[in-house]
Amino acid sequence: QVQLVESGGGLVQAGGSLRLSCAASGGTFRSYALGWFRRGPGKDREFVAAINWNGGSTYYSDSVKGRFTISRDNVKNTVYLQMNSLKPEDTAVYYCAAVVDGHYYTLAGAYEHWGQGTQVTVSS
Repeated sequence: QVQLVESGGGLVQAGGSLRLSCAASGGTFRSYALGWFRRGPGKDREFVAAINWNGGSTYYSDSVKGRFTISRDNVKNTVYLQMNSLKPEDTAVYYCAAVVDGHYYTLAGAYEHWGQGTQVTVSS
């Protein structure tokens, strides 16, 4: 059973940076594609970024492109989300997710395993 645990959330001022981490255990991490999603207050869950099994392909939502960077370390079994130039509208609970087939997706329903989430709050 794959388990995902996010960390790195917190409170930051607008324009600041945070790096989220998601540590995986169980299964074969290097074969998974991974995604980050978020749910803001009163909003639906939305796709943020994804990375394929070997890190060779990444994809971002338009709202974070150029500000966020997803990466992975297949030795540490960890995926990261570097978030720069944060805005108040980035405030949300951020979730990482994994799909075993190695190909990334933007739809939440494609992912088989989810973490519990980490809160990111950006003050204006």
